[in-house]
Amino acid sequence: MPDVSGASGPSGAFAVPGPPSGESGEDEPVLARIALGLDGVQAAQRGRTAEARASFEALWEALGERDVFHRCVLAHYLADLQDDPRAELEWDRRALAAADSLTAERAQMYESALQVRAFYPSLHLNLASDHLKLGEPDLAREQLERAVRSLDALPEDAYGAGIRAAVDELRQRLR
Repeated sequence: MPDVSGASGPSGAFAVPGPPSGESGEDEPVLARIALGLDGVQAAQRGRTAEARASFEALWEALGERDVFHRCVLAHYLADLQDDPRAELEWDRRALAAADSLTAERAQMYESALQVRAFYPSLHLNLASDHLKLGEPDLAREQLERAVRSLDALPEDAYGAGIRAAVDELRQRLR
């Protein structure tokens, strides 16, 4: 999952919140959710983080509890748009909780090759970074170790290399 504070942030791919194949989405207006997502992405691209947060938070509410895939992605983005490190930690925790409740089958409804396990290195890396910002190095090390233990789930591509490099960088900072 991309980190919006870096080069692969909001200007990169954003999972537009439409229904997975096989779901009608009748109980939530799909176009309204897409508009909220696009508004948030455009605001983030322009550096208007407060506006991006507001759009993404409205989208969070519109998604509801059942759309855990998009809630995971959205919380991951929202964490990086926070000014307060405690708020960032809370959104990263929400992203992890959503990933924990997401089954592989559910994720593959959106993308057949998607592996939920591959979310964990980035999620735990972000939590480690949050704890370090908050002056909690022991909790940062614990989350970093969880990220390290899940690195084997990453693809051997630029994204995987970027996460591995960020893990190594944080490991150096925590020494």
